[in-house]
Amino acid sequence: MRLDRNGLGQMLLCAARRLSENADRLSEIDSRFGDGDHGITMNKIARLIEEQVLSWGERPIAVFLDDLGMAAMEVKGGSAGPLYGTMISGLGMRLGEEESELDGDSVRRMFAGCLAEMEEITTAKVGDKTMMDALIPAAEAVREAGSDADVKALFTAAAEAAEDGAKASEGFVSKYGRARSYKEQTIGTPDAGAVSTALFLRGLADGL
Repeated sequence: MRLDRNGLGQMLLCAARRLSENADRLSEIDSRFGDGDHGITMNKIARLIEEQVLSWGERPIAVFLDDLGMAAMEVKGGSAGPLYGTMISGLGMRLGEEESELDGDSVRRMFAGCLAEMEEITTAKVGDKTMMDALIPAAEAVREAGSDADVKALFTAAAEAAEDGAKASEGFVSKYGRARSYKEQTIGTPDAGAVSTALFLRGLADGL
């Protein structure tokens, strides 16, 4: 299958719904060792995604993703705006400006570009209890998928890996942000950023 602008727009709308529906849960997780506002911020980003998709117009996919990411960076609410803005912009970083339909190769480039952009702004790795606990496994799952994997299979593999990564973050000690001061007390609670990343990627996969 090939993915056009309309199809990607529906995926983003589905991802936005997932974030909005789980806003209270995300804030509850964040409240245990953080500021408790992650769900509020993710709801703002979800609303932004909805607004931007509805006003997509004729912009190429790469341009739209960059515009959306730049807008998300301006969302107030701690580091979530800049981090999610970078992640979203990164999805379009390795797409051609005139690439109007996406195939399996395009999706592989999307996740490779996304991870590369995130690694430019954070040194967090798997095990540090951040959103990278979900994003890194997702990107690796896409990279390691068989050459015959299509768009649907690749996004599904990314979502499943991200969900496993978010679940695994329960067993880690927080090393970033306010939560790091709680050290071993954070074991048993997933990272809110990892959970929201998994929700975002699951929404993209289910929107196909």
